[in-house]
Amino acid sequence: MPGAPLGGDRLDPAARPYVDAMTAFFPDLGGAVTDAAEARRILAAVPASAGPPAAVGAVEDREVPGPPGAPPVPVRVYHPDPERWPGPRPTVVFCHGGGWVLCDLDSHDATVRALCRASGAVFVSVDYRRAPEERFPAAVHDAYAALCWAGEHIAELGGDPGALMVAGDSAGGNLAAASVLLARERGGPAVALQVLIYPALDAARDTGSHRSNAEGYFLTAAHLRWFWEQYLGPDGDGGHPLASPLRGDPCGLPPAHVLVAGCDPLRDEGEAYHHQLIRSGVPSVLDSHPGMFHGFLALAGVLPQAGQALARLGGVIDSVHGNGKTSGGTRGDAG
Repeated sequence: MPGAPLGGDRLDPAARPYVDAMTAFFPDLGGAVTDAAEARRILAAVPASAGPPAAVGAVEDREVPGPPGAPPVPVRVYHPDPERWPGPRPTVVFCHGGGWVLCDLDSHDATVRALCRASGAVFVSVDYRRAPEERFPAAVHDAYAALCWAGEHIAELGGDPGALMVAGDSAGGNLAAASVLLARERGGPAVALQVLIYPALDAARDTGSHRSNAEGYFLTAAHLRWFWEQYLGPDGDGGHPLASPLRGDPCGLPPAHVLVAGCDPLRDEGEAYHHQLIRSGVPSVLDSHPGMFHGFLALAGVLPQAGQALARLGGVIDSVHGNGKTSGGTRGDAG
């Protein structure tokens, strides 16, 4: 039937109701829906989650300087509870997912709050410019501008100067990985860890998981094709490392923690990035969740595997200390 998984259903049965519900609300991108504004309207009409947001120490919306010649970048800064997490703490510059087109600070507020609570880190969530209004590389440059600002103001943020990190989910994982390429190219700031949550890392979209997970697991191959078209435009260079970090030189990059979901078209890109880092002598952990799907971390409050993944991410971030190292091993596979 249309939308059914290819090759049988490998999804954890506990996740199937959530995948089906999310799919029902999500716009048919690249099919019936081809306009970004319409897609955003459809998502905006989805009922909001009930209940108050999870408490953190403090939340502040502000603007930071943008790239040269560009407008300021809005960010939302989350501080952990100072009684539970006395400073200085790790600082994470976080880029939200949404295919570079959808989502914003509000859509990922619950996820960032949960990560802040799990890790005790300061989070700087970045409201980068979105496509198709602003195509590649605008979002990358905004992410890097926010990273530079966080590095320059880390003491003001209550952060540990040796524990500056980047993180992001999906398209945000792409921007996090691209921002560390820029940081290496431009001489800083020093990044202690990159946390990539089911990242999109290659515009080619030519992997086994793109084919085996093309339909039936919420994010589809058609969605990804449409997202990349919006992001790159007709003349964009999908082969550029800042667009496709998997094609960049991994030498000298920060250690990584790469989370992948087995029933995700993007799974193989995350795994390939992890192995590429390892081959280049860069410590990396692959945190694999075979029965999960793209976006599952947002269900940490109701899906046990998502709760376990969130706790693991929190522990990894918390373990990064001022020497730029983690308290545990970072090389090899986990999960």
